[in-house]
Amino acid sequence: MFGSTKAFSGFSVNDLGAAKDFYGGTLGLKVSEEHGLLTLHIAGDRNVLVYPKADHVPATYTILNFPVADIEAAVDELSAKGVRFQRYEQLTTDGKGIFRGGGPLIAWFTDPAGNVLSVLQDPA
Repeated sequence: MFGSTKAFSGFSVNDLGAAKDFYGGTLGLKVSEEHGLLTLHIAGDRNVLVYPKADHVPATYTILNFPVADIEAAVDELSAKGVRFQRYEQLTTDGKGIFRGGGPLIAWFTDPAGNVLSVLQDPA
């Protein structure tokens, strides 16, 4: 039934304007707005719906992962734009906030609504 539909994911934010500025400006994604909703146009011809929610609660998991060729450069560029990287007690990160304890190199950060995102080293 759904094998041929182009499914998409979505998540909520508490401030659509702040989300538009962050995803479009800070992260440099193509963002469109229609009917009071944002659409993030990400690589691979995939769209992600961002919708306002008055009683928004940030996701407690990573909602978007951005594979990058050079995690050091990505973290430096985002840090220069004011992005702060998350530190978690159970995971040791380096001074930049990059976790190097197994699996791909990864660094987590949040959007203005507190939703968790990551950049991770693409092994390809």
